[in-house]
Amino acid sequence: MEGFRGVTDYVPESGLHVPTKSQPLSVLAAIPAFNEGPTIGSVVLRAKQYAEEVVVIDDGSTDDTAEIATLAGAHVIQHARNLGKGTAIRTAWLFARERHPQALVLLDGDHQHDPKDIPRVVEPILAGKADVVLGVRWGKTSGMPLYRRIGKRTLDYATAAATKNGLLTDSQCGFRVFSSQALRVIEPTDDGLSIESQMLLEAQERNLRIQEVNIDARYDIEGSTLSPGRHGTSVLARIVTLVSEKRPLFFFGVSGAVLLLIAAGLGVILLQTYYATRAFAIGYAFIVVLFGIVGIVSIFIGITLNALRRIAAR
Repeated sequence: MEGFRGVTDYVPESGLHVPTKSQPLSVLAAIPAFNEGPTIGSVVLRAKQYAEEVVVIDDGSTDDTAEIATLAGAHVIQHARNLGKGTAIRTAWLFARERHPQALVLLDGDHQHDPKDIPRVVEPILAGKADVVLGVRWGKTSGMPLYRRIGKRTLDYATAAATKNGLLTDSQCGFRVFSSQALRVIEPTDDGLSIESQMLLEAQERNLRIQEVNIDARYDIEGSTLSPGRHGTSVLARIVTLVSEKRPLFFFGVSGAVLLLIAAGLGVILLQTYYATRAFAIGYAFIVVLFGIVGIVSIFIGITLNALRRIAAR
């Protein structure tokens, strides 16, 4: 568990032993899985066509996910209880660091991702052209339902707000590949579904090369055990927290500026009302003062936290 910060809930039940490597490993495919018994076998078998080794992280499944994955030829690591996708990915990360592959492929075990796309998403890594490759589900052409496209794009913009390096097309896709360099320098820390955004922020902060490759995705099957609404709001809440931590001046400065603009607009209305009627709107006045004070304090907090973050970085 060395190399991970705060892995207090990491509870492997079996499979932590890393097999002896007889030759350099080119591609390692890691599949986080929770109750994926109906699909995990075929995903493992198809992934084995394109990866020298497949590891399945069984995150406390109550069905036969682990047994089927083992029969299909995967190395299986079991969590004693369900700890969330983030912790499953952190377990895969720990395993991969021991195996030293040229490329680590992460994909889902529910058949939403097609393993036949592995060669295309791995190619930029093996060719030395990228450190991180993201699978991209392209809007209407992917068959993604409208509500998912809206939610996905919202999370894409929220993730972009946490970095200065611009917007990625599909920041939430779980089908992605990491080079050996990325495997060394990125530290996955989030436990939940927001780990996809957190890992991208880490990659961008370390100036790793990121490419995007179109992939196929299915939406006619059951995926996450969370409803799309709960999934999206939980990820968005965590991304907002990441923005406040990584770009405090942007987060608190913009929030403060918005509040000051609202206060100014209400102040104009307050004055116009007073000149027109000679009646002083106490309610408007209270809101103007409140928003003005909170806006100024927010900007001051952003400046202070940004200065402290720069000092800590030095």
